Amino acid sequence: MAGEQPEPQEFSRFSGTFTRIGRKLATGSHQNPSPMTEKVIFFDIDGTLLNTGGAGQRAMERALTAEFQIDFPFDGVLTAGRTDRGITDEILERYSFDNTAQNRARFQEAYLAQLPMSLRDSPGLLLPKIRELLEQLSLHGHVTLSLLTGNYAEGAWIKLRHYELDHFFQFGGFGDHDANRNNVAQVAIEVASRELDRAVDGSETMVIGDTPADIQCAQAIGAKCVAVATGVYSSIELEPYNPDHLFEDFADTDKVVERILAML
Repeated sequence: MAGEQPEPQEFSRFSGTFTRIGRKLATGSHQNPSPMTEKVIFFDIDGTLLNTGGAGQRAMERALTAEFQIDFPFDGVLTAGRTDRGITDEILERYSFDNTAQNRARFQEAYLAQLPMSLRDSPGLLLPKIRELLEQLSLHGHVTLSLLTGNYAEGAWIKLRHYELDHFFQFGGFGDHDANRNNVAQVAIEVASRELDRAVDGSETMVIGDTPADIQCAQAIGAKCVAVATGVYSSIELEPYNPDHLFEDFADTDKVVERILAML
């Protein structure tokens, strides 16, 4: 939308599968490495970086209808914060299809074929100041931007390519093989360790996401967590899960970057 973005309201913490995808950072931020220990920021995608306007769900619906003749397959199915594997498991079991590797592969292939068209047909958008946020963070040589998402790996890259964000990221943990988001977070740590050629501890990482599942998986690996209320959950709903920091949105980019770097 045109016009100035509102100032974000900030909340400090209240006391109380992977697939290796080779990507090069466009900024060349690793050409002059900092003497500081490299830190990893794991970003969620849907509701955190972008809003596809329902393209992912529509692609899943079309795939399930085409492959399994299921009508209204997402009636009553919660998708926010979940992995694509977990969503697929629930749908197949709800409609009494065998939850086999063959059926999961049929669905995944059909979904990935439908997703680009769904993205083109949907009124999606980048969330406030996301491109500016990623550009600023990628300038810091001691920071690596990565992904921690419930999306299938190729589905994640299809979305990021559509919104021209893929070049900011190098690797990540994805929702291809595990229904449990905490397990995906652990895999993301293992991938980061391999890609950076050293043992990465959770305390050297941060998860940025928009759902309770993002906060909980960060806590499961000992990472810092920045939550943002740009998805389906409000700040009031996110607050009880005790993220380390909570923003309404990332519109005040300088302030957000300053806070993120201070927490790492």
